[in-house]
Amino acid sequence: MGVLRLELPTDPRWVNIVEKNIEEILTDHAWCEQKAATNAITIITNNSEYEDLVTDLLALAKEELDHFEQVHTIIKKRGLKLGRERKDDYVNELAQYMKRSNTGSRVSGLVERLLFSAMIEARSCERFKVLSENIKDEELSGFYRELMESEAGHYKTFITYARKYGKGIDVEKRWREWLAFEAEVIANYGNKETIHG
Repeated sequence: MGVLRLELPTDPRWVNIVEKNIEEILTDHAWCEQKAATNAITIITNNSEYEDLVTDLLALAKEELDHFEQVHTIIKKRGLKLGRERKDDYVNELAQYMKRSNTGSRVSGLVERLLFSAMIEARSCERFKVLSENIKDEELSGFYRELMESEAGHYKTFITYARKYGKGIDVEKRWREWLAFEAEVIANYGNKETIHG
């Protein structure tokens, strides 16, 4: 599927489910942005020796928090409520795969974390594209179009650093394995009013 190389596209009918509960999708989306910022900070904390990585992920974390704020602003403007943080089963399945695969050096651990992050950004970008093209709400359509471009940039950041610092690792082969695994996982989703649901 284009530059993201996802193997299984989201069925556009997922948007019909989303439209029935805008408060839920916005709450889930807000927490996705918060978790993305936290993930970037965690990578920085564990890999502070890579100056360029730290610089770029600081910028990325700030952008994710800015997105959180933008979603929260939309929630408030519409008289909706930011609900409690939601569990993301899709991301948890990817995290389990990352943990099972990460049995090597610090470098392989970094590469796994970066590919895990790239995978989430790629799917989020694809979901935002589907939302932007199919949701009837004009404000949200435009909002998700803008975010789609940003998520594509984040995906590129993570995959670029995986390739840069994955010395001695066949990163391309590993990414193909991630793509195949993600296709199996996402096949079970697409029936809930959440970003990855």
